[in-house]
Amino acid sequence: MKFPSERVEAWARFDTFFEEEHERLFKALYFVTGNRHDAEELMQDAFVSLNGLRMRRRRAAMAVRKVVPIPERRDAFLDAEMRADVRQLLLEVSPRQRAALLLVDLLGYPSEQAARILRVRPSTVRALASKGRKALRATEGARDA
Repeated sequence: MKFPSERVEAWARFDTFFEEEHERLFKALYFVTGNRHDAEELMQDAFVSLNGLRMRRRRAAMAVRKVVPIPERRDAFLDAEMRADVRQLLLEVSPRQRAALLLVDLLGYPSEQAARILRVRPSTVRALASKGRKALRATEGARDA
């Protein structure tokens, strides 16, 4: 008895597929056409078309794999734990530093845009974020010790 995975692996190779199916297809085509030559020609056309389709599909799948990244599976519990840790760390810095860190580091805003949101100068946002990072490193270092 063949398992489905064995059948899929066997069908992945066109030569194996051809060996397993050509006789059955030829008999069916001979029955339909009544002519050996026509049946062979139709069978050849069918296998050439099928192989071409298979090759195009494989090339397309390879192109998609190159363009679309394969998403990694994430652990929901680890994500929740990470969010709780980040939240706790952010609560240990001043509200202005927290806002600058959230906008610049976590949300990816450039300092100019974060400055417009906070209604301060871009240099102030950079200074707040820098001081906040320094405070976070000191807090995290104290926890590890």
